[in-house]
Amino acid sequence: MATTTQTLDDLDKALLTEAQKRFPLDHRPFQVLGEKLGISEQQCLDRVTRLKTQQVLRQISAIFDARALGYQHTLAAMRVEPSRVDAAAQTINQHPGVSHTYQRSDPFNLWFSVAVPPTDSLEQVIRILHAQAKVEETIMLPIARIYKVGMKLDLTGQEPSLENQEEIYNDQRHLASKPPLSEQDIRCIRVLQEELPLLEMPFTVLAEQAETTEQELFAWARRAEHFGYMRRFAAILHHRNAGFLANALVVWQVPADQVPVVGEQIALFRAISHCYECPVYPNWPYALFTMIHAPTHEACMEIVKQIEERVGPLPHKNLFSTKEYKKERVKYFTPALDEWWQEVGSRIDL
Repeated sequence: MATTTQTLDDLDKALLTEAQKRFPLDHRPFQVLGEKLGISEQQCLDRVTRLKTQQVLRQISAIFDARALGYQHTLAAMRVEPSRVDAAAQTINQHPGVSHTYQRSDPFNLWFSVAVPPTDSLEQVIRILHAQAKVEETIMLPIARIYKVGMKLDLTGQEPSLENQEEIYNDQRHLASKPPLSEQDIRCIRVLQEELPLLEMPFTVLAEQAETTEQELFAWARRAEHFGYMRRFAAILHHRNAGFLANALVVWQVPADQVPVVGEQIALFRAISHCYECPVYPNWPYALFTMIHAPTHEACMEIVKQIEERVGPLPHKNLFSTKEYKKERVKYFTPALDEWWQEVGSRIDL
């Protein structure tokens, strides 16, 4: 995927860094964000609009937790004949629950994440995608425990290299017991997962679409975050266009009894956007997965070095992304999945 790194001034960088942490759930959110940056509401809105047009800012929306919503989720790795990787990725990406697809520097060279509702069989979907894509081998890597999830790129260079534990979203940060989702809950999810309209009062539009009031929508969002349905409402960037040109999935071979301690320590690094535990296999002994985003390949490797200085040397692989095929948020509770099943489900002999 071709990308062009944009020239950003200090105010752009401050705005993008702040909006990734949390975007104001307020009647006039651009006024609130502008006040933090020392600019007017209109100046803030104009900058956000420009950064969106320049494809530095991907979207502003709710970021939901698939598992908390009842969806099943897994990372999957495929070993594909190199000449067929592009075709296999195109097939995989037709599934509406596939959110991220990358080619990586490993014999398992095609990686993707997929979420399906509780009414579907995740194993069956993976078998279908394996058959459709005509790949040599597929391993499922469902998350056993999350130590950190949340991409918050520091464009200012002023954030500390280690985060406070309170800033990190993990499995322990939300309640295990949740009320069942109501029809109103699902309406709010459908609305808030879409891109925020770039208007002075955007939430009035979303509230109308959700058939509720603006204040009720804000109250619903607070409850959703309390119960862990929503991780946060925030900006998401096109990381390459924002200057983070390299990313590495670093997988670590860690003794089972040490995984929690090592995972919690690695999660503190601000440059780590994801840190989670997955099952191991005879041909894949790596239990801990970490995602690093940095401006350069060398900067990624420096972060790996810093991690080892903190947790000690561990066998690991640095799987650099060589091609991005898809990166977008999963849309929950939409008819797209039914359409996929109608088109392809009946054609696969399992």
